[in-house]
Amino acid sequence: MVKQLVDAPEADDRYAREVAALRLAASVDPPVVPRLLDTDADERVLVLEYVEHRHPGPDWRVDYAAALARLHAAGHSATDAEARALPVWAGPTGEDVDAFLRFAATLGVPEPGGVRTELEALVGRLAGAANRALLHGDPCPGNDLHGADGVRFIDFEQAAVGDGLVELAYLRIGFPTCWCSTAATPEELAEAEAAYREAWRAATGTEVRGDVTDACAGWLLRGDALVPRAERGTVDHLARVPDGDWEWGTATARQRLAHRLGIVADGSGGLPALGRLAADLRTAVLTCWPGLAPLPAERPPGS
Repeated sequence: MVKQLVDAPEADDRYAREVAALRLAASVDPPVVPRLLDTDADERVLVLEYVEHRHPGPDWRVDYAAALARLHAAGHSATDAEARALPVWAGPTGEDVDAFLRFAATLGVPEPGGVRTELEALVGRLAGAANRALLHGDPCPGNDLHGADGVRFIDFEQAAVGDGLVELAYLRIGFPTCWCSTAATPEELAEAEAAYREAWRAATGTEVRGDVTDACAGWLLRGDALVPRAERGTVDHLARVPDGDWEWGTATARQRLAHRLGIVADGSGGLPALGRLAADLRTAVLTCWPGLAPLPAERPPGS
């Protein structure tokens, strides 16, 4: 497979990220990425091993989660020089906190006491997470190839180093950076998350620290996770939701938001004030737009 990153904003950076991530992940055995056979930096060309993809079965999340853990573990064992070849993952900011609370006010939902303090502390924890995993950056259905010898990930243009839980959370929060957003059952989630933890333990000899509560809450705060990448960083997308809905792949912005609010409301853990706010906001969202369907359960054809 030959891939070329054409002239576009940040093309050189995206090419460098992909090459660095593929080289770092090449140490994982059995492989979780195609072999990088050759490169041409001047033309931003990569020559990769061809991997045949088969549409996965209904239990695909388990294989996906185990492979994701093994990919992440490549960063755990990286040298400092290898880790510095990739940027540090950037989480939500204080501006995201402000936008989320403005959205709640627009829907007439009052802030519970202490919620801003909780959210500011959450932003700090996500920014300061010490785990050094190799993050894919966009681990979506379609960027995972399910072949005869397991799962391999492709398209590492947004790769980074950070806490693997922010990508394990994709399964629970509904694939926030992806066109194909899906929802798993509690049983499917439990099985997939257990597979991730087991694979991480086998690869690193350590236990996964923490749970996905903070990561899910972080994705809820990010209005940019309601639109495709080309539209991110342009406007406050949460502020657009009260005035209209828009489709992106398998779900609309309001569908995605309702799902994320429900996940955080049901699993807020150490974020009790945010949990109350998320529950009240979800009630308001479903009251304002009662026809919202849940996220699809099935992975779309072709992904």
